[in-house]
Amino acid sequence: METLWTELKETLFSHESFVLFKDMVAFGLVAMAAYQFALFFQRKFKFPLITGLILLGIVAGNSLLHFLPDETIDHLDFIIDLSLAIIAFSAGAELHIKELRSRLRSIRIMTGVQLFLTFILSTLFVYYISGHIPFMRDMDPVSRWAVAMLFGTVFVARSPSSAVAIINEMRARGPFTKTVMGVTVVKDVLVIILFSVTFAYAKAVIQGEITDIKFFLFLFMGITASFALGLIFGLLIRLVLATHWPGGLKKAILLLLAYGIYFVTHRLETAAHHWLPHGFEMEPLLSAITASFYVVNYTPYRRDFEEFLEDVLPFILVLFFTLTGASLSLQTLREVFGLAVLFFVIRILTLIIANAVGVWWARDPKRYLWVGWMPYVTQAGVAIGLAALVGTTFPEWGKAFETVVIAMIILNQLVGPPLFKFSLNFVHEAHKKPKIYSEDKGKRAYIFSYDNVSVSLAKSLQKKGWDVSIITSQHIDREDLPVWHVEEYSPLFLKRLPLKPADAFVLLHPDDRVNYRILEWLYENVGPKLAVATAHSAKFMDKMKKLGAVTLEPMSALVNMLEHTVRSPQAMEILMSEDGTTDTVDVEVKNPDLVGLHIRDLHLPHDVIILSLKRRNNTVFTHGYTRLRKGDILTVVGSKESLQKVMDKFEG
Repeated sequence: METLWTELKETLFSHESFVLFKDMVAFGLVAMAAYQFALFFQRKFKFPLITGLILLGIVAGNSLLHFLPDETIDHLDFIIDLSLAIIAFSAGAELHIKELRSRLRSIRIMTGVQLFLTFILSTLFVYYISGHIPFMRDMDPVSRWAVAMLFGTVFVARSPSSAVAIINEMRARGPFTKTVMGVTVVKDVLVIILFSVTFAYAKAVIQGEITDIKFFLFLFMGITASFALGLIFGLLIRLVLATHWPGGLKKAILLLLAYGIYFVTHRLETAAHHWLPHGFEMEPLLSAITASFYVVNYTPYRRDFEEFLEDVLPFILVLFFTLTGASLSLQTLREVFGLAVLFFVIRILTLIIANAVGVWWARDPKRYLWVGWMPYVTQAGVAIGLAALVGTTFPEWGKAFETVVIAMIILNQLVGPPLFKFSLNFVHEAHKKPKIYSEDKGKRAYIFSYDNVSVSLAKSLQKKGWDVSIITSQHIDREDLPVWHVEEYSPLFLKRLPLKPADAFVLLHPDDRVNYRILEWLYENVGPKLAVATAHSAKFMDKMKKLGAVTLEPMSALVNMLEHTVRSPQAMEILMSEDGTTDTVDVEVKNPDLVGLHIRDLHLPHDVIILSLKRRNNTVFTHGYTRLRKGDILTVVGSKESLQKVMDKFEG
């Protein structure tokens, strides 16, 4: 034990540990500054955040300010591994197989055609001009083919996160949008598999290994092992999410598991090279995306995992893109920028050709021929991650390869989003963004009785756009609320009130007999859409329910609310929020892709709670396995931003 403690102290307080700590602090300061500058350029000039982080990383790196020299970047390789694992988690988490059913044929065809044609055409083009590319000029023909295939693989990659952002911004929905989202996510999964093959082949060829049957057998073994490792880590993630540990501890363990994929992969590859006559290569990105896919589609912890990604991904991307930019050479970027522009043009041409073939084969509407390629221009995390792996593995020419790809991605980031928005407008699947609660505007409510509860309720409804009037037998004058006086709550005086058709009547008089008398008169003379009444005795509560009113016993309602607060404090905190950031809304199931889904399979924001489900005017007690039907009305509570996403999703 004493020896172990001595070794631990020597490790923690060694010179290498001090240097690593110093480098991490320096990089943390640079990353925070880069993020602030990138945000400024994004708000001021609509500059993509990713592009701003990369460019500011270049400025801080060894090319200009030397805040992050090459030695520091080398010490921070573990950040790249962690970031790539989280990016792969994010890509896999977007693949919800149950929500893509209605467009599966088009998704399969478009994915296959784009993957095949874009890869083949771009590989052929890069090989054809390889004699004019400085870092490929002196390679032998086989190595040129290998590098061209790596370029072709990166050309296929897309960005699910940017696609989701634009679709949400445009409130896009329809067959074109569903196909784009499905192809984008599925293609990124297949790209990682394709990269595993081309990357292993490039390493073997460039290092002079023989690519015979044995090579491809061990290549297949490596891919299979990557899938198996991903499933194991998926099970580990499930175990962590199932615990009742504090949220911060869970996130820390999940981050360790993400990095653990790379750690275990390297150890397994080392052991394979030691014990097997022909070592095999594994792909940690493939393992990470498999783990994420398993958690999201085959466990009940999808929302917990997505909440974890929402919390950590923004920070991870800042670190990754800043560090990636810092590792690039400004001189190399100037030298290869013309080549990047050429590759940018060629990639768009291959997308146009692949889209035309895919539209024809899938028998999609002809108007897709003109704009069907536009949503696939933007690239981001996965493509940069693949390029970073090439740059790290092949130090002689890999950095030039990485720089070309990143320069091309910067162009794609600038051009892609406007093209995507244009295509959504062209196919008429973009919708103007309404206010979430526009349905409340013009709604009317009458509240009978005057006390603190009545006034608070009236003011709260007014904030939501309701026209509210209080009716009382007291003589009250208020400037902020319309208060009507009635001599007594009897049919003779009630019929003199200038009542207009209303959406709700609320009866809060402390006397149950008065509330019941008003309720009887309302149902005989007005026929209210909704009547809500308080009742303190079981007799009057039953009589009011028979008339169709929603009845509440104040003390029982308070006890029930406190009970739910004790049992589920997070849910009640969302429901009872007083800061104006949360609200409730009724949404109708119109989207055909959601019909038949279990509630647990809905891809909803993590801060949304389903309060009730009404089907044919009957309340259904819901659980995770309740299947949705067309026309179901769900009452949901959450933040206003999240409720907007829910409404867009259910409208379909």
